[in-house]
Amino acid sequence: MNTALTIIVVIQVVTALTIIGLVLMQHGKGADMGAAFGSGASGSLFGATGSSNFLSKMTGVAAAVFFGSTLALAYLGTGRTVSTGSVTDTMTTAPAAAIPGTPAAPVAPAPAPATPAGQSGQIPK
Repeated sequence: MNTALTIIVVIQVVTALTIIGLVLMQHGKGADMGAAFGSGASGSLFGATGSSNFLSKMTGVAAAVFFGSTLALAYLGTGRTVSTGSVTDTMTTAPAAAIPGTPAAPVAPAPAPATPAGQSGQIPK
């Protein structure tokens, strides 16, 4: 399970970096203004019209892989069992070490004061 989780995380990071690169390579709506300063489409890698279609499709594929890996990580992340008890229920207790100057056993509470002879503690009528 740990290996599968690692592989999916690597896929997600690689697709995230791919999406960033593909988006940065695409021409925006203001590409005509950039063409006026020497970055025309005639010198592009994919030709005058091919870059937007190819890059758009590759961005869509990378986004689909990214979303798929995100869903897989969410599914694998929620597959763990959750204990219903308290944290203290699962703890094991060790015997307390004796500290010098402290009593070994807990001190019992003081008994209730005795009532004087002739009084039963009842309210007279």
